[in-house]
Amino acid sequence: MSLSRLFATTLALSLSGALAAAEPVGIASFDLGSLDSLDALGLSEHVVGVPQQNLPRYLAHFDDTAYVDIGGLRSPDLATLSELAPGLILITGRQGEWRDELEGIATVMDTRLAGDDYLASFDRNVLALAERLNASEAAEQALTALHAHIDQRRQALAEAPSSLVVTHNQGNFTLNRHPVVHQVLDVAAPTLPASVTSETRGNRVFTPLPTDAIAEIAPEVLLIIDRSAAIGDDAINIDAAQETLAAAGAEGIRIEILSPALWYLSGGGLQSLRLQVEEVVAALQP
Repeated sequence: MSLSRLFATTLALSLSGALAAAEPVGIASFDLGSLDSLDALGLSEHVVGVPQQNLPRYLAHFDDTAYVDIGGLRSPDLATLSELAPGLILITGRQGEWRDELEGIATVMDTRLAGDDYLASFDRNVLALAERLNASEAAEQALTALHAHIDQRRQALAEAPSSLVVTHNQGNFTLNRHPVVHQVLDVAAPTLPASVTSETRGNRVFTPLPTDAIAEIAPEVLLIIDRSAAIGDDAINIDAAQETLAAAGAEGIRIEILSPALWYLSGGGLQSLRLQVEEVVAALQP
């Protein structure tokens, strides 16, 4: 049994006495973080539909005929959802353009983490979802345990090297100011030079980081979230990336690849946040 699955099973068993009798409700979840929170709290019996082709490894047990495949994270299967008739649909920004259609099928709950305080928003999401299933006490206990664990791991990273987080996509890098790294775990981010500028695409702001910019920033550690690998494209070639950095004068930068699907497709759940914390600790501790 994987560590993540063991964690989910152990937590569910330890909290089972705190769970009140929940009203039956079928949940179709496009939010993998909320899905893993339901799993961790022993509430997965309420789940009826998931986007099975996008599941990260730690949620692979939902790739099962017990759950209906409701399409991709960016391509909801509206016909299947209508036939499934769930009581609640969990969405994130990836499904925003289909919100009206989804609301015509069932109650929609937007579980995006909003605001500047990541952990406060995370807590609100977990508690709001648990409240719908009469599992508030269990959720509060789980959050208390998770916060204690995070505090311990943050202390372990008190002397962590400065770390630059980037997203890789088809050979290109963009800045990723990931809140789990820099806010939850308080890992220092290197200062960006004036030569690094941002650009707006639609409603989103991106900061491209060509190799020479990364060399100029000169972080001690480069943490890479590989979008390409997460969506099924070619994964980054670490050796080639090291050679390119060395050619730009940054041969001393240590590269660490974070689990692509966990960091790009999931996150924001009781299991995924703990897994992300552990990956950062493993990457940054000597």
